[in-house]
Amino acid sequence: MSSSPRLFSAAALAAVLLLAGCDQLGIPNPAVEAAKREAEGKAIGAGCRHAARSVENCYEANKRADKAAVFAGWREMNDYMRENNIEAMPPPPPVVQASEDEAEAEPAAKSTKTAKAK
Repeated sequence: MSSSPRLFSAAALAAVLLLAGCDQLGIPNPAVEAAKREAEGKAIGAGCRHAARSVENCYEANKRADKAAVFAGWREMNDYMRENNIEAMPPPPPVVQASEDEAEAEPAAKSTKTAKAK
């Protein structure tokens, strides 16, 4: 009878050790994934507010993010910035992408310049 409690405690210890490694196995945990999505949405919203972007622009730029979390992050950052008199960072100017014709013409112009230099 004395081996039964030892066997039970050894089995319980083994089960605890095996189950403690479930995160390492990549087994999905809905609660952890939801917390990550919410934290990411709040970070996106806070970043948008700090960059002086509207909530609507933030939603448009981050379609996969949870809108409620984005708004919560935006609002929290707005309150924080007002309390501490922090000015918003102006957004960078939009990047103008060259059209395909301009992109093809530019390397050709460079090659003619190098040919003339030789």
